Amino acid sequence: MSEILIIIIGIVGIAVGFAVAKLLERKQASQTIANAKKAASNIIKEAKTEGESIKKDKILQAKEKFIELKSEHEKVIMTRDKKINDTEKRIKDKESQVSGELSKNKKLNKELEDKINDYNFRTDYLEKKQEEIEKLHASQIQQLEVISGLSAEDAKAQLSEALKDTARADAMALIQDTVEEAKLTAQQEAKKIIINTIQRIGTEEAVENCVSVFNLESDDVKGRIIGREGRNIRALEAVTGVEIIVDDTPEAIILSCFDSVRREVARLSLHKLVTDGRIHPARIEEVVKKTRKQIDEEIIDIGKRTVIDLGIHGLHPELIKVVGRMKYRSSYGQNLLQHSREVAKLCGVMAAELGLNAKLAKRAGLLHDIGKVPDTETEVPHAILGMQWAEKYGEKPEVCNAIGAHHDEVEMTSLLSPIVQVCDAISGARPGARRQVLDSYIQRLKDLEDIAFGFNGVKKAYAIQAGRELRVIVESEKVNDEKASNLSFEISQKIQTDMTYPGQVKITVIRETRAVNVAK
Repeated sequence: MSEILIIIIGIVGIAVGFAVAKLLERKQASQTIANAKKAASNIIKEAKTEGESIKKDKILQAKEKFIELKSEHEKVIMTRDKKINDTEKRIKDKESQVSGELSKNKKLNKELEDKINDYNFRTDYLEKKQEEIEKLHASQIQQLEVISGLSAEDAKAQLSEALKDTARADAMALIQDTVEEAKLTAQQEAKKIIINTIQRIGTEEAVENCVSVFNLESDDVKGRIIGREGRNIRALEAVTGVEIIVDDTPEAIILSCFDSVRREVARLSLHKLVTDGRIHPARIEEVVKKTRKQIDEEIIDIGKRTVIDLGIHGLHPELIKVVGRMKYRSSYGQNLLQHSREVAKLCGVMAAELGLNAKLAKRAGLLHDIGKVPDTETEVPHAILGMQWAEKYGEKPEVCNAIGAHHDEVEMTSLLSPIVQVCDAISGARPGARRQVLDSYIQRLKDLEDIAFGFNGVKKAYAIQAGRELRVIVESEKVNDEKASNLSFEISQKIQTDMTYPGQVKITVIRETRAVNVAK
């Protein structure tokens, strides 16, 4: 019985507890709903307040923007009005200026018309006076003709013939006496002086050529000179302009070029490279550059030794340099420096025999062919160019005239001039002195290079393989690959048109771009 009571009490307790929980839950829910409604009303109120504030800000911004646009528009209108006013002012100024010019021109036209009228009046007056003078002159001539019984033309003819006959007779007599006297002594004395002069000067025969042989210690060096895929030998040929022939000749390489300076630069550069052992394109360019500088110094040294040997003093340093350069120039196979030294000695001996200034004659003889070694090609004859150089560097008028007149380019004004001309002929005409074939061959190679230099963008040009190939190095900035191909064709057409040559000439145009930077 007690257990049942306990159960009933428990069930009632549970029911009461459930009812109480439901009441509490409903009360809490109603309170939550009230709180939410209150929060929502607060949010709506704040939103309305914020919306009003944003609306006021936007209206204020719109007003400011309107004011700003209005001010800008007013500025544009003011600027436009100002430009229109300025334009109107300039137009008015121009109109006033034009009207002033028109009035000024009217005045000038009037003055010009007055001067023309005055000139016409004076011209008419002078013409009338001229007619009166001519009539008076004609009447005087008629009176003279009546008095003399001859016409004016007949009198002139008779007087002219009489004077001509008298002058011709006197001149013939003087010429005959002079010629007879000269025949007795001049020919014999001239032969004696020339023979004595030639006998006192010993000379060598022409030995100039277009190749040099570079000897090697062993054939193993040839491979290093050629380089991988031939890059070393190509670099050396490109920078020196000399054809390098590597064949089966034991322990030797042949250097071929008509320009002896280039050939000597290539020979000395090869010697330095082989001795040093480092052979690659960059090193080749460095060595060739240094060698060229060395050759320039050697040229000056040769010029100094030459003038000292001949006893010539006070020569300008530039002329000394030109004299040294003559060592690397040939004329018809005859070395130009050797020829000039020979002419200088001949001139000195011949001037001494004639009682003239031997030192001055030597000076003129040494410098007579300096015009053959210009820095750049020129159309001026070498005798005139040499005379211009001599005048520029302060040589005496007798020396300058002897240089310019030794090929009859200018008139001889001193006794040194025929002496230099005769000695030049003696030096060049003796047996074994010159070879015509070599000079024409060298001239043909130079003409090939000159044709290439006539085109735009060409930096260097070298005629190699005895004139069978022309290698042209162009500037990569000015000539692109397509232009390089066209340039090769244009040069070939120019050679076909302007030159006569045996066989074929191959034209190779080389274009190279280099990028060089220095790391510091």
